[in-house]
Amino acid sequence: MEEKLMKLYNECIKELQSIKINVINNESIGEIDIKLAKRNSKRYGCCKQGDPDKKYYHISKIGKRKTKQYDIFKKHHIEISKWVLDLDNDIIKNTIMHEIIHCFPYCNNHGKEFKKYSSYINENLGYNITRLGNKEEDFKKSNLEYKESINNYKYKIICNKCGQIIYRQRFKEKSISSYRCGKCGGTLKLI
Repeated sequence: MEEKLMKLYNECIKELQSIKINVINNESIGEIDIKLAKRNSKRYGCCKQGDPDKKYYHISKIGKRKTKQYDIFKKHHIEISKWVLDLDNDIIKNTIMHEIIHCFPYCNNHGKEFKKYSSYINENLGYNITRLGNKEEDFKKSNLEYKESINNYKYKIICNKCGQIIYRQRFKEKSISSYRCGKCGGTLKLI
């Protein structure tokens, strides 16, 4: 499994180099390592940042609290969930590419810079990098049966706009008005 992951990661790096994005030995991006996630997770993958460049930060205000958030990091640790490697190579590479974008300066969230790079890569390399993945659709494309157990979830939430059903193990019921649907941005209702 690790070999397959490294092979697809190297293919992604070569594709990025073909459109003049150098990820290896780049001072502005830093070191990147990739591995399989140790625990089974619902998410496709994640990029954990390390060793922030203390010169580049911004202050964000959440409620009354102000926090310093760094924008550029020197080390990036990408983890891909094991179940993702059962999907088609295109979907795996799409996930890897999504996580590589998080390594770029000012892209450690899904903000303006992340969207700029993802649309550039989508246009030039034919990817479909989005903020969220669709497990059911990806399993169908890979000719695999999709089974998600909903018995383990405590909360069932529905989007008032598109009707998407979301299951959560933990959820702050009092703050439901501050959450929005990840698909369409609609308001949510707890069932």
